[in-house]
Amino acid sequence: MARTMKAIYHEEYGSFDDLRLTDIEVPQPRDNEVLVRVHAAGLHVGDCFGVRGSPLLMRIESGWRKPKYGVPGFDVAGTVEAIGSQVHSLQPGDEVFGCCSGSCAEFAVANEKTLSMKPASVPFSHAASLPTSGLASLHAMRDVAKVQPDQHVLVIGASGGVGSFAIQIAKALGAIVTGVCSGANSDAVRSLGADHVIVYDREDFTQSHTRYDVIFDNIENRTLAESRRVLKPSGTMILNSGTGAQGLAMMVRLIRPLFLSPWTRQNLRRYLSVPNHDDLDVLMNLVESQQVRPLIGRTFPLAETPEALRHIDRGHAKGKTIIDVIGHTSSAVSTQARP
Repeated sequence: MARTMKAIYHEEYGSFDDLRLTDIEVPQPRDNEVLVRVHAAGLHVGDCFGVRGSPLLMRIESGWRKPKYGVPGFDVAGTVEAIGSQVHSLQPGDEVFGCCSGSCAEFAVANEKTLSMKPASVPFSHAASLPTSGLASLHAMRDVAKVQPDQHVLVIGASGGVGSFAIQIAKALGAIVTGVCSGANSDAVRSLGADHVIVYDREDFTQSHTRYDVIFDNIENRTLAESRRVLKPSGTMILNSGTGAQGLAMMVRLIRPLFLSPWTRQNLRRYLSVPNHDDLDVLMNLVESQQVRPLIGRTFPLAETPEALRHIDRGHAKGKTIIDVIGHTSSAVSTQARP
């Protein structure tokens, strides 16, 4: 009989209600891949898009008519179970974290280049929170904005998964950081090192007297013109959302800043964050040196993954949402046939 595992699975794009905990076959690693026994999975809004298959651009990677592999989850932390014939940097038993295919399961496969070693001192839950959100923040602050010491950086959506890392990475680069968040999350944002906090339901950041060298907008619920009021004439605005609209309106929202940027001194940017081994090491070094502390909002067992995705989809999740996979059952592998 086929070797099977517990996984959250869906055959078609649709709602979170279509997800179910079931037995599916354990995936087999290709030559350059690693099979990881999953301890924890980190979720983000992209996982919500992947389940729904919307925006349609998601389907270029995940499958046009239906999911290529119907297990959600990109971010993983766990133990190497097996390696492909061309994998040389990892061995069975190594504790790793990084990006994979389908982390909401007892086992997942990942390319060797998108994994890094996890230090024993860092919990699996913290390591699983890092890959997508941490790398998005690192690439935005270090590579796109090229943040310099004493620059003023504004992070909008400061208490979310990406924003919470961006605050700390900007501080590690020497910036003076202001976070925009709700009143309920203001203490958490201050605890991450923000120099100033703007509570959006009490103060309008677009009316601030401060002018910022860098604005990192993870929400985009204000017009581009409104946000640009508080950006310095030669400042950089990084837009990391645009999915609040649908269809043609979404495309306009995504493209308009790129069209306007050549006609203004202000640098209006969108960007693509690609996972890689070296930058995963950079993130983990920041964690080990205590310059970055993952902000874990809520942790769910594997069976409650649909509720975890609803929690993120509501738009007010604090920090990172984690799935505890290893703790959901005492038996990691089943030998039952798939129903």
